[in-house]
Amino acid sequence: MAREITTSIDIAAPASAVWAILTDFDSYSEWNPFVRLIQGDLKEDARLEVMLDTPNRNPMTFNPTLIKLTPERELRWRGRMWSLPGLFTGEHFFQIEPAGENAVHFTHGEHFSGVVVPFAWSRIADDTRAGFVSMNEALKRLAEAG
Repeated sequence: MAREITTSIDIAAPASAVWAILTDFDSYSEWNPFVRLIQGDLKEDARLEVMLDTPNRNPMTFNPTLIKLTPERELRWRGRMWSLPGLFTGEHFFQIEPAGENAVHFTHGEHFSGVVVPFAWSRIADDTRAGFVSMNEALKRLAEAG
């Protein structure tokens, strides 16, 4: 069974500014309350190290693969928990849509799939959504501060 969490926010900044923040992995720990760390090459098929600090949970580190990189439009990775395929896979995405001059609509979400998802959903959905929202708000503040 699959589930998805999608959040969005309007940001009064150009796509290039939002993209520059999203792809500056070294700075995540300075501004991002949810994705505290990303290490790895900014290229498709690269293996990343990502640490999430989800509200009400212990920080979690995992090693997803960067599967889509469209400059100023989309950054997407796929990772899984545990070593067996089909148990719990997450496809995390950040999308930037121009919304006029110097404005974007930012969408942040994750598609979850696997046999464990229905059993874990009630324990992860609300906290994960809260983490996404906190990151979106921090990104907005930073991008708009210019």
